[in-house]
Amino acid sequence: MLKKLVFVIALVLLAIPAAAVAAPALQEEGSLYTVQADDWLSKIAEKEYGDVLAYTAIMHFHNLKAAEDSSLTPIEDPNVIEVGTTIYLPPAEEAQAFLSSGETPTAAPRAAASSGTMALPEVDPLSITGDIISAGSSTVFPLSERMAERFQDEGYAGTITIDSIGSGAGFERFCVAGETDISNASRPIKDTEIESCQAIGREPIEFRVGTDALAIVVNTDNDFLTDVTTEQLATIFSTAETWADVNPDWPAEPIQRFIPGTDSGTFDYFVEEIFDENEEPILAASNLQLSEDDNVLVQGVQGSPYAIGFFGYAYYNENQDTLKALSVNGVAPTETTAEDGSYPLARPLFIYSTASIMADKPQVASFINFYLTNVNDEILDVGYFPASDAAIGEAKQKWLDAVQ
Repeated sequence: MLKKLVFVIALVLLAIPAAAVAAPALQEEGSLYTVQADDWLSKIAEKEYGDVLAYTAIMHFHNLKAAEDSSLTPIEDPNVIEVGTTIYLPPAEEAQAFLSSGETPTAAPRAAASSGTMALPEVDPLSITGDIISAGSSTVFPLSERMAERFQDEGYAGTITIDSIGSGAGFERFCVAGETDISNASRPIKDTEIESCQAIGREPIEFRVGTDALAIVVNTDNDFLTDVTTEQLATIFSTAETWADVNPDWPAEPIQRFIPGTDSGTFDYFVEEIFDENEEPILAASNLQLSEDDNVLVQGVQGSPYAIGFFGYAYYNENQDTLKALSVNGVAPTETTAEDGSYPLARPLFIYSTASIMADKPQVASFINFYLTNVNDEILDVGYFPASDAAIGEAKQKWLDAVQ
């Protein structure tokens, strides 16, 4: 099974004068590159061209090439790309010219996204019996809860249990204990977790269900913060004792930090993107409170103008009257910036199951079908953003392949 990589890309190109953009230096000829397990798009750009912003040039020229070469898959969602995907790397001179132009990357052809309209067999919730057990990400929890409520509202009379325990703990119950039917996750499953699943005879299938813009939030009474850089985030959530330690123009008041627990996929994701997968700096920070319950984090930030925290966008969306979401690198979290990858902390949301579970418990297959068919009707109201048509189409195809 191909593992998904999450690529978080800081799109600050429009805010940087063309002359200030570093010219690609290393890639002299166009070539094909196979994405590896430890790659991400901006890392490839920096390695090949000496500039992380060259990811936009890669996306642009790759999609142009894919329009002519059917062996290449267009890059529609810059946040998610499969390990093993072949991408086209343009010559350095062409990449430099593109960066200097300030153009928007060429989008994937619309035909590539049409699979999102794929219709799965119709499900009648009134005819479905048997219980369903799911657990995992606190971020995915409100979305899965909404889909379960709609499933029940339309006639399903069984019981759907959804536990909010964090992505890591969810995979523990799914892949080690083998006691859940569906695992909710705000990060892709790890190789070690796949191995644990296989050890108990489970082959996990990944279904993309949406997109989150991880929200960096402060109290609405905070009058000195509207935007932070990723570099400032690394300092805020590690060595800085006071806000003035980050910026001398900010108050000399202690920073109060509220973050997800270490079993959370949100914690894993933030550490990966801000601390290059090293959790030691953030765990050593002073005035730090961790919780697997995002509502506890919300309440913590609500309690002080000098507090800061991070969690899924839906929890900010529910508390906009008392919380303020910060822009990151000058980009605000919105549906558009989450989908096009310009918001640096945009990430995909998943649910996992297996073909054997879906065969042994048809109610699980029916619920996943219902979820994929109707999620885009509910996701904005929950507080997240739709996955691309191509991503939903791929998830639907995986469902069809699993039930055959």
